[in-house]
Amino acid sequence: MKIKIIADSTCDLSQEIVEQYDISIVPLVVNIDGQEFRDRLDIQTDDFYNKLETYKNPPTTSMPSPDSFITCVNEAEEKGFSEVLCICMSSGTSGSYQSAMLAQSLYHTRYPESKIRFEVIDSVSMSHGSGWLIVKCAMLLKGGYSLDQLIHYCEAVKYRIKHFLSVDDLENLIRSGRISGPGAIIGKALNIKPIMSMKNTKGVVVAKKRGHKQVLNYYIEEFIKHVDYEQTNFVIIGYTSDIHRAENLKIKLQSETEFKGDIYIMQMGVAVGTHVGLGGLSMFFVEKPHEDFIHHVKEIIMHHIK
Repeated sequence: MKIKIIADSTCDLSQEIVEQYDISIVPLVVNIDGQEFRDRLDIQTDDFYNKLETYKNPPTTSMPSPDSFITCVNEAEEKGFSEVLCICMSSGTSGSYQSAMLAQSLYHTRYPESKIRFEVIDSVSMSHGSGWLIVKCAMLLKGGYSLDQLIHYCEAVKYRIKHFLSVDDLENLIRSGRISGPGAIIGKALNIKPIMSMKNTKGVVVAKKRGHKQVLNYYIEEFIKHVDYEQTNFVIIGYTSDIHRAENLKIKLQSETEFKGDIYIMQMGVAVGTHVGLGGLSMFFVEKPHEDFIHHVKEIIMHHIK
């Protein structure tokens, strides 16, 4: 069985990785001053960040249409793929998953003669968090995993993909509804950098550090404390507008931890950058099992027992 992996553009994977693993990308739409751009296709990422502060109105995003997912599945079937695994950004932060699920329900109604199997996963992650899961699945696929094995892996591990994202300003995230609550009120004048993680499919502030040096130190401390070395054979470091911060974090991971796997540096795309803004820095890896994960696994086991 030939398996095709599909993702929405918020996975923020580099073009090199996309081509290496033959991953199909469904673009979100970015709205800038009355014009619509397809993420990764109609607008260059660096150009977007360079102009971000000059736009008359804050850019917004909209989810891919079900038809855009259906088109990807059609193309996969035409190329001889018999199974499709679509991994989307967290349903708590984007409508991509719901759109893909609608595409799944419509596909065989429109194409009743099609034999292709089309499965959709909610990554419960954002940006390179879903990207991490996608790359891992692509590696496992090359190692001979079946579609069912890939699905089981995603469901078992996705709640353990650890996210850290620091930003220079939370204004974009607050405005877009990606984050809310008392933790979002941060004093910019004090050079306080909020650090976010994921909880229950949504972003939450987990720490506040003064200056970039303290942010990097926090990332390293948390990595050492939480990383599951057995599962984490690679780490993804993301950035929006300043690659030097990402490079400094990579150097610290290599010199101050025992991690010996690959470290990928990838830029956050326009759709994600619309909400993160300038100065974003992120890190993604698999953490050791924790209480939420254990509870999730128990639910999976009970579902199969029933």
